[in-house]
Amino acid sequence: MSAEATTDERASILLVDDMEDNLIALEAVLGSLNEPLVRARSGEEAMKALLRQQFALVLLDVRMPGMDGFETAANIKRLDQTKDVPIIFLTGAEDDSGYAFRGYATGAADYLTKPFDPWVLRAKVSVFLDLHRKNQQLERLLAQQQADEGEVSMRLAKLEEQLTGENPPDLPTLRAQVRELRQLVSGRRDN
Repeated sequence: MSAEATTDERASILLVDDMEDNLIALEAVLGSLNEPLVRARSGEEAMKALLRQQFALVLLDVRMPGMDGFETAANIKRLDQTKDVPIIFLTGAEDDSGYAFRGYATGAADYLTKPFDPWVLRAKVSVFLDLHRKNQQLERLLAQQQADEGEVSMRLAKLEEQLTGENPPDLPTLRAQVRELRQLVSGRRDN
């Protein structure tokens, strides 16, 4: 995928940190990805943002006043509409080594200590963005397949009704309808 994603393919990233300098640093590192970056200065703000729009990824500071990163992550994973959003925890190197375990136990997909290597962060975020786009593509394909299966079921029911009805179709009409169904089914398999 090119660096310039189309509007439909753009994937928002939620940046959650109570420190302005950290948010500025994250924006500087991730700005070149050309994806919407949304700021939240607290766990509460993060939850409001997550309820307003969809995000491909959350970068979440562990230590914040009020609702900390662990509590925020637990709330994110608790809600049906946000439970599948991956979370990368960010925390200071001096923090307790148990934070990593606790982060993963809370549902984090990854964990980085500050100061982080900008290239590593950008690479990790890029992987999650690619996964997000692939998931969206699979969801679209699944929806199309389900619609096509519904169409085939409807046509088969109609054909069965015609065959058992008082005026069954003639053989050429029946063959044409079967051919259309085969094309619909085989066309889906080819995609």
